[in-house]
Amino acid sequence: MQGLQDRPGAGIWGGNTHHLTGALMTTFDERENAFENKFAHDAELQFKADARRNRLLGLWAAGLMGKSAEDAAAYAKEVVASDFEEAGHEDVYRKIAGDLGTLADEVTIRTKMAELLAEAKKQVMSES
Repeated sequence: MQGLQDRPGAGIWGGNTHHLTGALMTTFDERENAFENKFAHDAELQFKADARRNRLLGLWAAGLMGKSAEDAAAYAKEVVASDFEEAGHEDVYRKIAGDLGTLADEVTIRTKMAELLAEAKKQVMSES
């Protein structure tokens, strides 16, 4: 008599496990795809929040510099664009700090950046 372990396709499940393996792989693939989609969605929201924070920061700094509404909007766009110079947010800080000079110190600027990021995240989340 042939033993269970000697039969092709037999395993601890007592028979062909291809259907089970397929179901597990499908579930795994679905979970992987869901994770990748969530990661991409979260990255997109973070990108939008960062850009929104930079725009708000630019408008705040423009106000300190006494810019007109039109000039403030243009300056805010410059601040958003400055974030593409390097990874992280130091490029934005350097732009704002350099442009403001003595109008705001480092602690004030970094505190405002943190406050505006929280505000930007709320705004972006409410729009999603």
